[in-house]
Amino acid sequence: MDADALAGHWGWLNHRPRHRGGGLRADAEVVLDAAGRRVLVELCGVGEEVLGRALPSWGREEDEVAGWGTAGMPQGMWRVGGAVVGPVAFGCRLCAARRTGGPVRVVRYAARWERVCVRHGRWGLDADAGGVPEHLDLREVPEVVAARRRWAGVARRAARAGVGPGKVFGVAWAVVCRWWESALHWEREEVWPQRLHAVAGGDAGGDFGWWRVVGRDAVVFPEVVAVADALLDPGMVERLWRDSGAGRPRMLRVDGAFCRELGERVRRAWLGSVVVVEDGGPLIAWMGAVVRRRRGGAGAGGGWGWVDDPWRVRQEDRPATAAALLRSPGRERKAGGSGTLWRTMVPAEERMLIDELVGEAEEQLLPLRGAQTGSTADAARHLLGNLSWGVEFLERALWRTAVAALNAGVPVQDVAGWAGLSAAELTDVLTAGRDENDE
Repeated sequence: MDADALAGHWGWLNHRPRHRGGGLRADAEVVLDAAGRRVLVELCGVGEEVLGRALPSWGREEDEVAGWGTAGMPQGMWRVGGAVVGPVAFGCRLCAARRTGGPVRVVRYAARWERVCVRHGRWGLDADAGGVPEHLDLREVPEVVAARRRWAGVARRAARAGVGPGKVFGVAWAVVCRWWESALHWEREEVWPQRLHAVAGGDAGGDFGWWRVVGRDAVVFPEVVAVADALLDPGMVERLWRDSGAGRPRMLRVDGAFCRELGERVRRAWLGSVVVVEDGGPLIAWMGAVVRRRRGGAGAGGGWGWVDDPWRVRQEDRPATAAALLRSPGRERKAGGSGTLWRTMVPAEERMLIDELVGEAEEQLLPLRGAQTGSTADAARHLLGNLSWGVEFLERALWRTAVAALNAGVPVQDVAGWAGLSAAELTDVLTAGRDENDE
């Protein structure tokens, strides 16, 4: 059935998401109300319980769709896949061809450890970024495929330890991505540059910055698996405990057994003393939480406190996605060079978070420029709903930008003036924003 003919079975509350340049997003997802799901059941000729297992978006966010259109008419809403279920990546066309008989494009919800096609030696890239290829060729970097096989054992170890594999991977990924940001200044680093050139087809020099964003997750994957395995190792925890002074607390030693062993596990004996001394960061946060738990014991009921959970990655430590990183340079170029001080004074992670929020607001506001269908009431409800979401993202971006400026040493009066607020109003905004982010 033609896609347009199929779509005609539902009333659509918005337009399909597009990239900034106007191209359709590959990670677009559909959310249907109850009547809309019944139509799909009739079209497919299979039971609703089967579709519920097959479609990750089945029944998601029904409240957002219900009641927006004409009563009883099947309704659908376009959403960005990552906001509905989770990260979306391109699937392997060769695997799809074995099942469908043709080289069709496939997108699927896939955690980052699921991006490797072991059969064909490919890494599926994020589907939320525009202008990127569907996959990277891993034939010249067999260690990435080998790491995918090792991850299965790490996931089993995490399950035995009572920790979700996704949480363990999240911490390890944040740690290694922080290293990746610093690696350009590591004189002794040789592995990652070679691996990056390999996944770029032999030479990333023509657009090194672009390839460094697009290839990051594939290039660092073996180290992420090695770090995840190390953080789950009771022996490594014991080394950390001794380095911290055990019963006699002291400053963590950068030349301690934990740091040395961690460097050895990622095949860089020199690494521990280079990166562990960073102020803050996800590795230091994990180390501190583990030591505090060991000294203080479990909380009431044997659980961990939210602050002392070593497997919780703080928002500011979460790596920016490729889509966010690819959007940022264009915005800085539009600023005509005025972003130099911003780049120097504000951490990259914070800049990426602000960029993500502005991008989310832009995606919500973009459909408001298009033609609206349905009754006046339905169109108004839809427009106001999207406008409300956009304003919420912009308010959060304002809060983070103000905090970043204040942390960089800008006087409160100047920040308030730039935001069009009084100093007292800015204080109220910062207090409210802090409370929301703490939640």
